[in-house]
Amino acid sequence: MKGKEKNKMKILIGTKNPGKIEGAKQAFEKYFNNVEIEGIPVKSEVGDQPINEEILQGAKNRVKNLKKYATDNNIEADFYISSEAGITNLLGEWLDINTVVIEDSNGFQSVGTSQGFPIPDKYIDEIKETELGKVMDKIFKGKELGKGKGGISFLTRNEVTRIDLTRNAFIMALTRHINEEIWK
Repeated sequence: MKGKEKNKMKILIGTKNPGKIEGAKQAFEKYFNNVEIEGIPVKSEVGDQPINEEILQGAKNRVKNLKKYATDNNIEADFYISSEAGITNLLGEWLDINTVVIEDSNGFQSVGTSQGFPIPDKYIDEIKETELGKVMDKIFKGKELGKGKGGISFLTRNEVTRIDLTRNAFIMALTRHINEEIWK
């Protein structure tokens, strides 16, 4: 994929979440001009609170379902992308991470993750039963924090937002597309 010289780029993202859409837009605009992102809500086919491997599976399922939606509705896109946040203890501590999947129109797929932030053990059971966003809303007395700056903005005292985490995860996944000759 050539860099900024390409004309209008159509990207479909498997969500209507404004924070995720904005993060993806900022990432793609670092490498491409005339980026147009359309958010389409599709199912992740995993639980409301993805845990460990379900995080990547949910992101991959969203891309698969997004491509099916596009085919069924005769929509063409340059990229099909998704973002799935979840909690993992695969490193021995509970962390929240954001995993993204990017697939181009030729089926070339890549994965990226955001930085992870720690989750207090005392909230894990409640998070598993509901979801992190609902627990964060309760802790910070917010309303749908995951749709805007995210609970991470409170945890970092506005140093890092949900948009930042999403943007960085998409940049990590884009490394494979902007350097595709290394992988192909």
